[in-house]
Amino acid sequence: MEKEKKIALLIDCDNVSYKAVDGVLNELAKYGVVNIRKAYGNWKSPLLQGWEEKLHPFAITPIQQFAYTTGKNATDAAMIIDTMDLLYSHELDGFALMTSDSDFTPLVMRILTNGLKVYGFGEKKTPLPFIKACSQFIFTENLIEPEASEEEKLEKSHSGNKKLARNELRQNTWLVKLLRTAVEQTVEDDGWSHLGQVGQYISNNTSFSPVNYGYKKLSDIVKVSDLFKVEMRRNKTVMYIKDDRK
Repeated sequence: MEKEKKIALLIDCDNVSYKAVDGVLNELAKYGVVNIRKAYGNWKSPLLQGWEEKLHPFAITPIQQFAYTTGKNATDAAMIIDTMDLLYSHELDGFALMTSDSDFTPLVMRILTNGLKVYGFGEKKTPLPFIKACSQFIFTENLIEPEASEEEKLEKSHSGNKKLARNELRQNTWLVKLLRTAVEQTVEDDGWSHLGQVGQYISNNTSFSPVNYGYKKLSDIVKVSDLFKVEMRRNKTVMYIKDDRK
């Protein structure tokens, strides 16, 4: 039986919205159990009032960090110190950093050298160096449920209101190049690529996530984009794909 992966979630409350925490935890549940959950900020500040309401329901430990000096972010320092402590004192399989601050980029690179995954979550304003440094990065705006009734939320979840359509996917040159490169690098002798190997190649080389395009799985993007021939093998349980260009 495969051991359940353990993940530590550290939140920079000064730089991300509390509205996304539910979606972040749901996303991380795909990869393991989030057994350490810490939120950093000056809890005396009225700006963190929304975060205070999320601490108890989601079992998040608040870490008080006073703003000792104007213009200096003591929260960053506290998060970095705790992350390094956790890296050496706990047997973790990955870290999740919820922040939109590029100052954490060196920290991500340090964690990666220990062979651990780093899942990044931040707003669309997040600088590119931090996004690219993470093993996987997801924009928190894509994880926030719109303010609506339960009936409307259910209807929208089935209608796929966030999903990019076929033409939108095909017009995204970065995405198309990424998919075609991954297929090319994992092609087998018969000219087809195992989708699992394609996904592994993408995961090892970029911070790509299908969630940013409105889909739960890579296979959904492959099917909708219609960029590749698709063949189901092994009793139709395993997907193989092939570049459809002539």
